[in-house]
Amino acid sequence: MAHKNIMGSEVEKGYKCKPVVKDPNRPIMHYKTQLFICDGGRCHKVAKDQFADKLREIVKGLDLQSGENRIKITRTMCFGACRFKQVGQFVENSQRNGFEINSNIWFKNAHKISDEKWRKIFMAISKNQDIKVFVEQIEMEEA
Repeated sequence: MAHKNIMGSEVEKGYKCKPVVKDPNRPIMHYKTQLFICDGGRCHKVAKDQFADKLREIVKGLDLQSGENRIKITRTMCFGACRFKQVGQFVENSQRNGFEINSNIWFKNAHKISDEKWRKIFMAISKNQDIKVFVEQIEMEEA
């Protein structure tokens, strides 16, 4: 039986989500919140291997990988905030859901957050609850 991604498409051998048939007319899958996790040089060194994959598994375990409360985990390269490794940023899809309380939250030491705390964070996001109490935020300064 062929492996399928969360969009229901058959996946190319050796990949987790790359579809065999690419439909250019298929819409982008909705997400409620997107979490960007730095996987650049220094952040990658302090984090466990495949940290973003671990977070995706937690999201799947909470059944938040699809539907209206979908949380998308995205690896990114360097944010330029290496002193705060491992850096992350939450972005709410406010155009879609109108909820912005957790949008643009930058935080540090993502790799030090326990799996249980990640579960609490993701559940709070799904319920539109403030997550600032769960993460060690980075204060931004004006340029």
